[in-house]
Amino acid sequence: MTFDTIIRGGIIVTAADTVQCDLGIRNGRIAALGSGLSDAGTVIDARGRYVLPGGIDSHVHIAQPSGPGIVMADDFESCTRSAAMGGNTMVLPFCLQETDAPMRQTVNAYHRLAEGKCHVDVSFHLIIANPDEQMLGQELPALVADGYTSFKVFMTYDGLALNDMQILETMAVAKETGALMMIHAENYDMIRFLTAKLEKQGDTAPYFHGKSRPIPIEREATHRAITLAEVSEVPLVVVHVSNREAMEEIRRAQAKGLKIKAETCPQYLVLTEEDMKGLNMEGAKYVCSPPPRDKASQQACWEGLKTGVFTLFSSDHCPFRYDDTQGKLAPKGRTSFRWVPNGIPGVAARLPILFSEGVSKGRIDINTFVAVTATNHARTYGLYPRKGTIAVGSDADIAIWDPKKTMTISNANQHHGADYTPYEGIKVKGWPVLTMVRGNIVMKDGALVAGRPVGAYQSRQLSRI
Repeated sequence: MTFDTIIRGGIIVTAADTVQCDLGIRNGRIAALGSGLSDAGTVIDARGRYVLPGGIDSHVHIAQPSGPGIVMADDFESCTRSAAMGGNTMVLPFCLQETDAPMRQTVNAYHRLAEGKCHVDVSFHLIIANPDEQMLGQELPALVADGYTSFKVFMTYDGLALNDMQILETMAVAKETGALMMIHAENYDMIRFLTAKLEKQGDTAPYFHGKSRPIPIEREATHRAITLAEVSEVPLVVVHVSNREAMEEIRRAQAKGLKIKAETCPQYLVLTEEDMKGLNMEGAKYVCSPPPRDKASQQACWEGLKTGVFTLFSSDHCPFRYDDTQGKLAPKGRTSFRWVPNGIPGVAARLPILFSEGVSKGRIDINTFVAVTATNHARTYGLYPRKGTIAVGSDADIAIWDPKKTMTISNANQHHGADYTPYEGIKVKGWPVLTMVRGNIVMKDGALVAGRPVGAYQSRQLSRI
């Protein structure tokens, strides 16, 4: 056979081009693009459908330590299964530094959790929680050299927040090694101050999680993170931006020529702070950080996507079960919003929400959709052109979309480990009907079809931003 698989007559879309033609796959890679391709063991009819690069979700949390008595809802099997159902072919979770173990040991343990369980490809970011001399001087440079080319730091959370000096010292390693730094930008002291004030007033329901993290807290931290990066002369990715004020800080930095990239997420396009007002503890289902904002912030995030301020659209999938004392209904969480496990599921909903609200409704074109959900992730995190595009020689990571298919998002069609989705009931137009990882069909018509998990760990080059 000339090809293992031919995808026939689909509308092939990249970040730059749209063309109707056949696509031939051989040995897990795209071998040909053209008309009238023939001689294959498998032929897939894609007429009337989009043939897109598989989504890359570069911001997910899987099997990550989450505090005493709290257990994350997804392991590698369930998260990557959910990812495939949503048209994704790769996810990038975070390996969290544990202060009582060498980072290499922690990374190896994280690999063991993933081994043989992934339905899509994976690669790991690192989270730097304790940037001591050993970590910065030896462990981190060695890990970057081995293909762990991005790491994240936090400006908030107990046990994770770094001060400015620690951030600068970590940025110095990024500059020396060429690694890419990501940052969660919220002001830790402001959050602690407002949390104590709200609790003293008796305002402890999940809704007040948002009030403890108002927009100025994100804006100030974003400005400070950019300033630290400017002084350090390093590129920076500001993750999960939720509002106009933070976006404008990023826009100004980009206009100055600074290498500042930014990401937004579906929760900032379709959820608001009002969702956290649910009766009893229902609002806990929507607790994440930064929190959902208001309608004006939603419009700002759309503007950021349309104008290129945001080049990445990720889910920040961080799932906990709701009806579970090890999840959102943890006993301490009932006493105050500060103890509600922080994060929401969304890896399967990310692409359908953006396709429906963006492409189907005319807010963005299909090429922008491909750019912000796949190509830019591959470019940013050292995977391009092997991943993130449709080109001869690239991995055959493909998602076939029916642009006319209408669905209602429900927990049943998310296929994750959580017992709810914050996007329950949202009607979407446009849905992935087939997901292929390196030439292997993983999902077809909403069901897993691969006999065993075919995903594998992917080492990465340095960033291209």
